[in-house]
Formats: sequence, structure tokens, C-alpha cells
Amino acid sequence: MTDSNGIPLAALLSPGQRHEVPVFPALMDSVSVPRAQGCPRCRPHRLAGDKAYGYEPVYAYLRRRGIAHAIPQRSGPGVGRLRLPVDPDTYKKRNAVERAVGWLKGCRSIAMRHEKLATNFMAMVKLAFIRQYLRLLRPSDRT
Repeated sequence: MTDSNGIPLAALLSPGQRHEVPVFPALMDSVSVPRAQGCPRCRPHRLAGDKAYGYEPVYAYLRRRGIAHAIPQRSGPGVGRLRLPVDPDTYKKRNAVERAVGWLKGCRSIAMRHEKLATNFMAMVKLAFIRQYLRLLRPSDRT
């Protein structure tokens, strides 16, 4: 999960053969962004995702939490009821997530899955996150 600028906020491992929808609520609940005053923010204003998240449990979770979404409906037989079209401006911001995933795949040890144990692999993902945070805090002197 990233914010709208592509800054990684959380990662959650699931078995490779499983779909992401069953772990979606756990991933959403794992993020809390601190504020200057008051409680940390645990819910985004809106969520952008691709058609892979176009399932009723995801829509129901977002409705319960009052989160607006830009997730298009899946196409094909048996997809359920019709939905309103997705706001194109909000959906365009989904590219921040795609850029973050592309950057993460650029980290060789993660893309090639050198670490086979889940705990070691997650440690490599977190190290990559730290590297990205450090880049943001101290941009290179290249111009």
C-alpha cells in the first residue's frame, strides 16, 4: 500500500497461490499515519485500485468504513450488479502505486526472490522501504 505520492506505507505477505482480497482488510488496518495533533489517521479519504480488487467484499469493507473508491468493476460473466462509472481523475492517480511496485521490482533481491522464507523476504521488503524513505529525506545532489 502506498500513498498518493508513491511512498510505501505497508506491505503484507500472503501465500503465492492466494488472491489478495482475503488479506485486504488486514492490509488496510495495518496503516496509521500520524498527525500533528490528535489520533493517527487510519482511514484514507479515497482508495484507487485496479480491477483485481473489484469484488463485493472489498466494496462492502470500503462502504462500512466510509471510504470513497476508484476501483472499476470486473468484466465477464457473473460479476454481480452494475456499478456507477469510476471517476477518471481519481483512477489516474493509481499510477503512483504502479510506480512503487515497479520500483520495488527493481530491487534485485526482491524481484528474484532470493530469500525463500517469508520472514526473510519481508525483512528485505522493509529494507527496501527504508532505502526509499532515506532517498526521500536526502535527495541526491544530481541535477
